[in-house]
This record gives sequence, C-alpha cells and structure tokens, in this order.
Amino acid sequence: MIIKMQRRREIKNNTFFVEPDEIFLDSQNLQNFNRQQFEGRIEKPIIKKTIFLIGVFFLLFLGIFFTRLEYLQIQKGKAYLDRSQSNILEKQIIFSDRGIIYDRNKVELAWNKKESENLTSTTAEKSIRAYLSPGFSHVLGYVSYPMQDKSGNYWQTDFVGKDGLEKQYDSLLRGKNGSKIVEIDAYRTIHSENIINIPVRGNDLITTIDSRIQKELYTLIKNLSQKNFFSGGAGVLMDIKNGEILTSVSFPEYNSEILSLGKDVKNIENYLNDDRKVFLDRTISGLYTPGSIVKPFFAIAALAEKIIDPYKKILSTGSISIPNPYFSDKETIFKDWKVHGWVDMREAIAVSSDVYFYEIGGGFEEQKGLGIENIEKYAKLFGIGEATGIDLPDEKGGVIPSPLWKIKNFNGEIWRVGDTYNTVIGQYGFQVTPMEMTRAVSALANYGMLITPHYILEDINLEKNFSKIDLKKEYFDIVHEGMRQSVSMGTSMLLNVPYVEIAAKTGTAQLGIQKNKVNSWVVGFFPYENPKYAFTIMMEAGPSTNTTGALFVMRQLLDWMFINTPEYF
Repeated sequence: MIIKMQRRREIKNNTFFVEPDEIFLDSQNLQNFNRQQFEGRIEKPIIKKTIFLIGVFFLLFLGIFFTRLEYLQIQKGKAYLDRSQSNILEKQIIFSDRGIIYDRNKVELAWNKKESENLTSTTAEKSIRAYLSPGFSHVLGYVSYPMQDKSGNYWQTDFVGKDGLEKQYDSLLRGKNGSKIVEIDAYRTIHSENIINIPVRGNDLITTIDSRIQKELYTLIKNLSQKNFFSGGAGVLMDIKNGEILTSVSFPEYNSEILSLGKDVKNIENYLNDDRKVFLDRTISGLYTPGSIVKPFFAIAALAEKIIDPYKKILSTGSISIPNPYFSDKETIFKDWKVHGWVDMREAIAVSSDVYFYEIGGGFEEQKGLGIENIEKYAKLFGIGEATGIDLPDEKGGVIPSPLWKIKNFNGEIWRVGDTYNTVIGQYGFQVTPMEMTRAVSALANYGMLITPHYILEDINLEKNFSKIDLKKEYFDIVHEGMRQSVSMGTSMLLNVPYVEIAAKTGTAQLGIQKNKVNSWVVGFFPYENPKYAFTIMMEAGPSTNTTGALFVMRQLLDWMFINTPEYF
C-alpha cells in the first residue's frame, strides 16, 4: 500500500523510475492469466463508427418490422381476420374413372373424357361418359352422374349404370373414389389440399360386338324403317358355337350421352312421348308375333313324334275348311298365303305352306296332328317362350298360346283346333323376342346345342352355358335342307348370294283385327355346310302392302360384310 502511494507521488512529481526487475521479468514470475478468457490482454475501446453502424442496422430492422406489422395489423387486419374466421378444412371426393367398354377389336364404345364443372362447393374435375353413336345405345345403356343437394353435399357419390351393359356390369366398371383434405375460404378459393386416398379406376370390358357390323346394320334398319313406314326394327347376329353376340341392333334408340347428362329436357321429353317406344330394346324386351319363322321347329317336332314321314306330300289348294264350332251348317276356313300344290316337308319349309303346317300341327282328316301340348313342348325345348339368360337387364320371355293361356285371357273360353292351326304358324297369341329366336335358330344350326348368348368376350364354360337337345341328327338335316331350299327356290331367294351359302326362313305376321300391319322376319344361319353364325332380322309393324322388309335388310348386310368383313365368311 505504501509502495503504491509512493509510485503515485513519483508519477505526479515526474520522478518515476522503473526498476530493472520490473523490466526483465522472468517467465516464472508471470501472473497466472487465463488466456482463453482474454486475461492479461490489453483492452481497446470500440470505435464510434462501429457503434454508429450497428445502431443504423437495428433502426433499419425495427423500421421494416414495424412497417410490415402496420400493414398486416392495420391495412390488412380485417381481411386476414375474415380469412382466419372463414377458412375451413373440407373433405372432398376425388372421382374415379369408369372402366372403358371396347368392341371385340378394341374399338372404344364407351369411354371417359375430362370436363371441368363449376360445382357448388369448389371447382372440381370429373369424367364425362362418352359413347360411340349411333347404333349402340341399347347395348351400352347410360349412367347417372354424382349428384349434389342445394348445399353442395353429394347424396350420390358414384357414377351409376342405368341401362344396358353399363347397368349389367356396373360393379366392374365402377371404380373406387378417392378423397382429399382441402383448405378453402369464404369465397371457395382453394388455399391448400392434401390427398388422403388415391382413386382406383374401374375395370375395362371387352365385348363380343363388332362395331363395324353394328353400325351398318343399324343404318340399314333405320333407312328401311323410315322409307317403308315400319315403326322400328331389330337385328341380331350370333356365333352358334359359343353364344357371342356380334351385333345387336334396336331401332329407334335414344342418345346415351343426353340421358346421362340429363340436361337436354326437350330431347328427353321427345323420347318419353315417342309412340315408337324409344327406350325399348327390341332385341331382348320386344315381344312380337313371329309368323312362319317358327315352322322349322314344329317340323322337327313332327319328325320326333313320328307324325309324318318327311317325304309325304300334302296338297295345298290355298286353304282348308273345318266345321264351325258355333254354326253347324257353316265351315271355318283357314287360308294359305298362296296355292302351293303338293309339298313334302322340305318344300313346305321352303315355300312356307300354311296348309301343310295346319295339318301336321292340328291334324286334318286322316293326317294326325301334333296337338297344342306337343307344340308347346318342342317350342320350349328350343328355348322359345322363355328368356335366354343373356347378360343384359330387363330381358323378357315370349308367350306360347295354350289352353290355360286362353282361359286366362279370354274369359274361360275353351281351346279349339283352329287355335292350334293359328299357333303352329306363329300367329294368334304367339309372341317372341328376336334374341330368343336367334338362340333357337342357333340350336337348329348346331344340331341341338342351346347356348346362352352373351356380350363379354371371354372363355365360356360351355358345360354351364348350354343345354343339349336330344334329337336325331337326321331330323336337323331335313330342316336344314328345307331352309336351304327356301334360299335356292323358295321365299328367301333374295339371300341366294354367290359368295356364301345361306339357310333361312322368312315370316310375315299379320297384326291387329284389320290385319293392315305386319311384322316382317327372316331367320337363318351361314355357311350352310359348316354353320358358324345365326341371324334374326325383324321389321316391326309395317304396311301389309309393303313387299320390302327384313329379307332386304339381311341381303344388304351380307353384301356389305362380304366387302368389308370377309373374315366372317
């Protein structure tokens, strides 16, 4: 303490003297400084310029901060308050794509196209169903789209098949919707979204349809209907070995896209008010009087029941007469469509003799008849009078008149032989669909294999898909020969084309009390020697004076196929 005070006086009096031991310090005498803590170092003051720069930086930072704060809290405060109060997280549907429907050659028949729609909840994108047209509506059908209530909530979240293959295979075609969480504001603007479940696309279908033939047959039926005043028409072409439907046409038809969207009210009302029954698929749901196309089946029945020898000839003078059940002094006359003379079974099929089938059906004089029970039995044996089981909705089975049927429909009236006469030639209350007749003709062509027709191209288990008609092959051969003669010299001569041999049977069914309308039919198969395909064409309710009908349509189709699809011959 004394030394320090002395030093201070020396410094003050300017008599300060440094001792040698204070200059030459030994390292041993150094104080124990902590150099890492900067002990023993000479400290320098921070220069004023540095302090000034740091101050400017902090002032600038605070200026930016308070400027942004003022913008967010004052200028945009209300907007962000509204947004914070209005923003919500909403779970939304991601619509899956429906499976595509193809024809047998992978041509698209029904597919999806994207269309943005301004929906009530958000701007969303979903598929719109598109269809190949015209000529396919009844086969493909249509769908109904997902539907919302007034609040924007979906009460139907899927595309639902409403008719045709769209309805039949809805569970396969329909995918599985996905979902996402979306942040939206009061203006329904999307601010963020996050996918929760990825949508799963529906399965595709490859059909048995050949779209080329389908288009052409539809055009031919449509043109003839409009030109010759038929109310409609239908056509079917089927593979007789596996039941694949190559074409199935019904005219008139609706537009599948118009019905799916449901917005074209005027056109939809026109469909509903059209007397031609636009929504009716005539191939599977239309019931029509068949006329003479049923005769080949009853010829086989007569052979199987040994009613007549196929070589025995019956005379057709244009009619036969039987006693009138109501007036004993009068006769009831059953007319043939023309005088045919003496005809055996093959010739009777070829020229379509009504008298021949009156006699083998109901009996006449010495000729024994099948009777209505056997007529019904053999018709059903070939699937006539029942649904085929085809893979389309709303199929109907036909009607075979019988004593019980007459009792129910005619106030208890008894069955008479005249009713049998009319039934055996496909008149009276007889009704069939074009599809069931195609299957029946197919069973004629393939010697008794009654196959279930179908629209999906896949390997079919024939053991489960057909039933065998146990009749002798020679019976089928006789009927085949009669149907071939129908083309070579009978009522089906228009189908006598040079490029393929056809076997066929025509039918003209009179309609109504006045009988001024007719259904025009032709059924058959080809090639004759090794049958592959069965066909049916039906033109509905045309003028009885008209001579151009189903036969003309089939001839045009064959000519077109020979040029454009020769692989079928």
